Amino acid sequence: MTATDLPLLSFFQRVLDPLIIMGMLYLSSMALGEPFTGYALVLTVVGFFISSSVYEHVDPYSAWRNGRLFASARNIVIGWAITVLILVVLASLSGFTSHYSRNVVATWFVVTPFVLVLSHLTARRLMADPERDIDEVRSAVIIGANQASQRFADTVEHHRHLFMRVNGYFDDRSEDRWPADLRQPMLGKVPDVVGYVRKHHIRMVFISQPISADPRVVKLIDELQDTTASVYFLPNIYVFDLMQARFDNIGGMPVIAICESPFTGFNAFVKRASDIVLAAGITLLLLPVMAIIGAMVKFSSRGPMIFKQRRYGLHGEEIMVYKFRSMTVVENGNEVVQATKNDQRITKIGSILRRTSLDELPQFINVLQGRMSIVGPRPHAVSHNEQYRKLIKGYMLRHKVKPGITGLAQVNGLRGETETLDKMEARVECDLDYLRNWSLWLDIWIILRTVQVVLKRENAY
Repeated sequence: MTATDLPLLSFFQRVLDPLIIMGMLYLSSMALGEPFTGYALVLTVVGFFISSSVYEHVDPYSAWRNGRLFASARNIVIGWAITVLILVVLASLSGFTSHYSRNVVATWFVVTPFVLVLSHLTARRLMADPERDIDEVRSAVIIGANQASQRFADTVEHHRHLFMRVNGYFDDRSEDRWPADLRQPMLGKVPDVVGYVRKHHIRMVFISQPISADPRVVKLIDELQDTTASVYFLPNIYVFDLMQARFDNIGGMPVIAICESPFTGFNAFVKRASDIVLAAGITLLLLPVMAIIGAMVKFSSRGPMIFKQRRYGLHGEEIMVYKFRSMTVVENGNEVVQATKNDQRITKIGSILRRTSLDELPQFINVLQGRMSIVGPRPHAVSHNEQYRKLIKGYMLRHKVKPGITGLAQVNGLRGETETLDKMEARVECDLDYLRNWSLWLDIWIILRTVQVVLKRENAY
């Protein structure tokens, strides 16, 4: 269902949020004793249309539907910041800046996102009030008692802002095959659905059955078309190990993403922008240090200053990853031996570089090239990939994102040699958890935690 299927979200998306955005400029003018001119009216209208377009992509309403209040508030603030940036650029290019009071516009820019967030939180709290009488609750029934339908019914019961009530289930199977802890009653067999829907004026019917040309399903849908109920399918996708699961469409054809990268749409822009800003800043700041390290590596032992190794990048494509050379060998073939504690191949300078992770600094160039990210699954040598992809389920899913200089596994004690299969499995599971739960705040936490790990020199040799 979309936000427009839910009365409260539809009210915010189409009515209240636009009114807040437009009204806050008027209130800011009045509060500061400035006249609300025709130019100000034009600004509110332009701000309304731009913010509507931006929020379509940032979509705080999706996070609200899923009960993630912090994510919803974050998306409201981010969306408004993008709107403000666009308005500032347009005003500068058009030369209209002189027609507006800077104090009024600044107040509007600062106060509006907080009012939007507050209005959403207030409405959410009101809807969560168990004593609140809601007249527009839509009645629903579910065909099929299984994991998917049970999870859906529990979600509806938990989120009162959906304005829905599940009356119960219809299922042809015997009682011993129903889930053990159904909260709603079993109302009958599947042939009883249409009669029940008509008698009780049911508004919504959810079919939790395999989507196929099963004659029973086709017949049921045909019969339900003789009622006024809206009919929906509940896809049973919970049997899979979901990763960034979402609904989408390709050329107008609806599809369900079961296993997807978290970096699509606006998230991809945020990830790349943060990588460029951080990598450029760190590279410029540490350029003298990198020059000194490069000279020390070059003159302390025979071999190249920069070690290049083939590794798998985004979509499993081979990339060249840069490091300051820390060994007397530059292995890059089909057989690559991982560094171990007291490894005789490590040079004296290399030992210091590896303990302090300074050998990784050239990888910020990889980030600026777009081959790597600052945070992501650590890239492994191609030979190790070919070995472990056959042993660990889901191993190659790490490559749905760009490899990182640091990652969730590295800040959870899984840094350094993985001499056992169990250690590599634990590292891969951390990498997949990162893909499932990515957010900009998680990246920031990993970066800060990395600094702490490096200073402690945990598992570095």
